[in-house]
Amino acid sequence: MSAFIRHIPEGEDRERKMCADCGHVDYENPKVVVGSVVVSDGSVLMCRRAIEARKGFWTLPAGYMELGETLQEGAAREEAEATIEIEGILGVFSIARIGQVQVIFRASFSEAGTPVCAPGPESLDVRLFAPDEIPWQDIAFPSVHWALNAGLSSDSAALGQPAGNPPDDRRSVHRISAPENAAPACVVRSDTFPSGTAS
Repeated sequence: MSAFIRHIPEGEDRERKMCADCGHVDYENPKVVVGSVVVSDGSVLMCRRAIEARKGFWTLPAGYMELGETLQEGAAREEAEATIEIEGILGVFSIARIGQVQVIFRASFSEAGTPVCAPGPESLDVRLFAPDEIPWQDIAFPSVHWALNAGLSSDSAALGQPAGNPPDDRRSVHRISAPENAAPACVVRSDTFPSGTAS
């Protein structure tokens, strides 16, 4: 198997991991983490981590988004074995030093009555904490602080609905078809391209 080298590909502005033989670029992009601040009667659902990093510390039900799922599906597939209803996006946090984008939703339990939850495979414990009981000194990550503060300060105020995929194309599988007689979004000036490259 060919070795990969660090090199700046032609037309780019930063080093990439490239195949030394064929020039294939192995792009390394940020990972997407999805999760929720789940609130029930003023208390928030938290999970105690069973894995590194920060094993034994408290976090929100969250995890890496998987291929083939939407943001909302990823946020609902969490480590507290609870069925939740997504209410809206609470915050989007960029953790550039480790290549993460975290999309955190506000959510509530789907079931009426006493909330049902249990530790998933990556959790030692799950609990509902009243705001004054949250173990702030044992929080796993800074972004958990940010999301908790945002969730607790938003209370039950309505969250604006963010723009997203159309209802009939949640996974972006349909081609875009422009309406008949639609004007172009912009006009490409042919004099801005070398001869023969504009189409």
